[in-house]
Amino acid sequence: MRFTKPAWVMHKDSAMRGEEKRVSMFSCHVHPDGSRIATGGLDAKVRIWSTKPILNHASELSGRPPKSLCTLTMHTGPVLVVRWAHSGRWLASGSDDEIVMIWDLDPTAKGKVWGSDEVNVEGWKPLKRLVGHESDVTDLAWSPGDRYLASVGLDSAVIIWCGFTLERIRKIDQHQGFVKGVCWDPVGEFLATGSDDRSVRIWRTTDWGLEAEVKKPFDHSPGTFFRRLSWSPDGAHITASNATNNEGYVFIAAVIARNTWTSEISLVGHENTVEVAAYNPHIFLRDPSQPVTAPNICSVVALGADDRAVSVWQTKAPRPLIVAKDVFDRQIMDLSWSADGLTLYAVSSDGTMAVFSFDATELEGIAPKSAQEQYLKRFGFVPPPLPEGFSHQIPMDAAKAQANNRITPPPSPRAQSQDFGSVPPATVQTGGEQVHTLIAKRKPKKRIQPTFAGSLSGTVPSSSVNGIAAIPSSKPVSTVPVPGSMAAAPSRPFQDVPSSSAVPLSPPATSALQLSVSQPFGESASAFGLGLNTGESVEDYPMDLDGEVRISSLETTLQGGKGKRKAGDEAEDRIATKPRTLGGDRVRENVPVRPITGRSAASISIPALLSGEGPGLGGRLEAPQLLTYLKVTVEGSEDIFEGRNAEGDEPNEVIYVGGKQTQWLDYLPSSILALTATSAFCAVAMQDGSVNVYSHTGRRLMPALSLGAPCHTLTGSKNMLMVLTVSGMLYVWDVRKQAAKFPPISIAPILVPSPNLSIISTAVRPNGAPVIQLSDGVAHSYDPCLLSWIKLSEPWWAEGSDAWQGRQRANNQSAARGPVAIIEGAISERMAVDDGRAEKVRPAWWNAALTLGHLESKLHAAKVLDSPQEYKQALLLYAKRIADEGFRAKAEELVKELFGPVYWRPNREESWSPTTLGMSKRDLLKEVLNIFVRSKTLTKLGQDWQDIVKKAQNGE
Repeated sequence: MRFTKPAWVMHKDSAMRGEEKRVSMFSCHVHPDGSRIATGGLDAKVRIWSTKPILNHASELSGRPPKSLCTLTMHTGPVLVVRWAHSGRWLASGSDDEIVMIWDLDPTAKGKVWGSDEVNVEGWKPLKRLVGHESDVTDLAWSPGDRYLASVGLDSAVIIWCGFTLERIRKIDQHQGFVKGVCWDPVGEFLATGSDDRSVRIWRTTDWGLEAEVKKPFDHSPGTFFRRLSWSPDGAHITASNATNNEGYVFIAAVIARNTWTSEISLVGHENTVEVAAYNPHIFLRDPSQPVTAPNICSVVALGADDRAVSVWQTKAPRPLIVAKDVFDRQIMDLSWSADGLTLYAVSSDGTMAVFSFDATELEGIAPKSAQEQYLKRFGFVPPPLPEGFSHQIPMDAAKAQANNRITPPPSPRAQSQDFGSVPPATVQTGGEQVHTLIAKRKPKKRIQPTFAGSLSGTVPSSSVNGIAAIPSSKPVSTVPVPGSMAAAPSRPFQDVPSSSAVPLSPPATSALQLSVSQPFGESASAFGLGLNTGESVEDYPMDLDGEVRISSLETTLQGGKGKRKAGDEAEDRIATKPRTLGGDRVRENVPVRPITGRSAASISIPALLSGEGPGLGGRLEAPQLLTYLKVTVEGSEDIFEGRNAEGDEPNEVIYVGGKQTQWLDYLPSSILALTATSAFCAVAMQDGSVNVYSHTGRRLMPALSLGAPCHTLTGSKNMLMVLTVSGMLYVWDVRKQAAKFPPISIAPILVPSPNLSIISTAVRPNGAPVIQLSDGVAHSYDPCLLSWIKLSEPWWAEGSDAWQGRQRANNQSAARGPVAIIEGAISERMAVDDGRAEKVRPAWWNAALTLGHLESKLHAAKVLDSPQEYKQALLLYAKRIADEGFRAKAEELVKELFGPVYWRPNREESWSPTTLGMSKRDLLKEVLNIFVRSKTLTKLGQDWQDIVKKAQNGE
């Protein structure tokens, strides 16, 4: 066995400047082809790494292939689980942000990672956000054949999604505690989940009913971060983590037998709670010379525990094969075996990864995958039919034909064209599916030149529009068959293609279009995520792939067939079929940025009253300086929205630039003062007091808005657009609904009290709440329900509140920080609120009063800013402080506010709302009561109300 800990596999704290601080890794999973591994961490990112530099020292030193392949940044909370689909085309990730994200390969998405210096060698795009959990998503699992995806979380729910359409099929909410582990029966008949309610439950996949509940080995199990469990590859056993013997004094992993659902076997030896179990994907034979029968089968399972040790067990032996102690500084969070069953990866909350590589002789009796497939057929389980028109399988004749044909894509037809290249007699008809395999060719010190190899059928998926022609070749070609490659993306409904409708090929087959790799990998090229561009022709060289990163055959189709592309189209698009855009044929010129002066007052003609000379404001709000050039980056992309003000008689214009090409432009009657661009719209504010709002394709989403005065600031977030004019009027619109969030409101009430006050920053939340930060440190918002400006936070609380977090901003993960924490951090930074706090003499109750007042203020601010996580955090801190101080009256009032009317039932028309910020008030109450019960002063109050809550739940 070989052991390694690659120091460069890490998730970094983005808040640390100038130094790299390792943060916890919560999950890892190896790609089915073994070429890459995905990890999820506290930095809210999913990272994909090459495995070859981990396993091969020479590859690590040479930097080929690159160590880091991709960083995915769409999650807003720590990523707790990552799982590749068995097909290898999709990656699922679950996070603290309550979202399950499905990522799909995107060869066009390579390049620099937004907001960092990292570069993505290959691109993965978010294919779909699966919304349904109401709390952290803790574990995910794909069923055999990717028929289903199961997700579990801290909302005690198990959600089943279709593995093809990604639609939600069923939500199971019978667990009474956080669900922290899930695994599928390899037969496909059952699903198992592990929960903090101290049970493992088995669910039938035929009707999603409860098959069995296993409780005995978990009666005294303590709380852990995860309860990851695993099903043996022969379907006979589940190994569940976090079990105990001897009333909780001996930490074990419980082995649960199929059908009887009892745990008679324990894996004993770890000195602390077992956190994760992971079976080797292969079955093993006790006697390799004997047939594959139940008595001759055993399994290998790995355990990771809170004692920082990893153990590997073979079920035919009473003792573990290996025990690796002191490998990590903290507990093990996840384990993953490679598909060949010879490499085990482990990650820990200390932020490191350890890798154990075995020889086949060390894991004796390993059986091929085909033996497992043959054995599982004996169970006689018939899986449910697939959604119509979808498949993850390669037809057998197509798989065989892959080695016999070399084909190259013809020019791309026009959009929506149904003409296809003629099919030569040498192509092979398959069962209605088309399979492509990439063949890599190389010449020493030349760029890698992959071409296509595969077969054709009379019918092709509707997401493809290219005909494929065979090319004659006298050179030998190394083909790499890839198991499950058709699973690349679920094939779309098939269409019959008349063979008579053909277009001539250009260039001709004899001078086939060569494809080159824009990011060369050197010798260990993996075409799994390559963007393909036209390159110069080179001689054919068969590529020796022995020991290299395997090449996976993945068809780059867009979801739902909305856009129809194949590798090679990109080159053709540039040559002949570049889409027509408004202004796209014009050469882009660089404009020097300089102020525009001397513009006559007549051309502006804004009355003095509206230029900030209104009552109380006295010209304190000024319009932005007029510049020749302005630009903003579109939120969530690298596209640019820019404005150009002419100094002469030429018209002013706004331009939307995507991929270095002008996508559209518009000419404007007045000079441009400010721009903003979100993921939903672009907006421009002009000197005549009007605002235009555009979609990303240049359509006007709203009529031109006439505000009567130039803007002071213009800002946007998601669907919200906010304008503050120099006359002191604030406007907020929901662009998607084309409606104002509240009537125009003056900011005079917050600016007038002091003549020295000025506005430091303005922002708008995705729910439409404005945030105005003033020079005195106070942050304001407007509450349309109260018809009043309200204070979100202020430096006053820093004078004595123990809950003031601003000074600790460096310790927070910026990705996970909420809006209230960000506001307090900005106040601390600007106002230096810590100066002189200790020297002042304060009254006796000063600290308690300010802490409670601050927390109450934070609760209201979190509500206004729509920040449920911060609301819950502040509520629990508030409850703890009340309990510590013994303020019974405040505690009772809080409990009654969360409990609501005693006889309230769902679906009854009453003024009391059972939720706040999407969270159940009574669920929040349970957590508050847990705090009260553990306190010294409010124990009785907490217990009494726990009884009342339980009775209300049971309908008594």
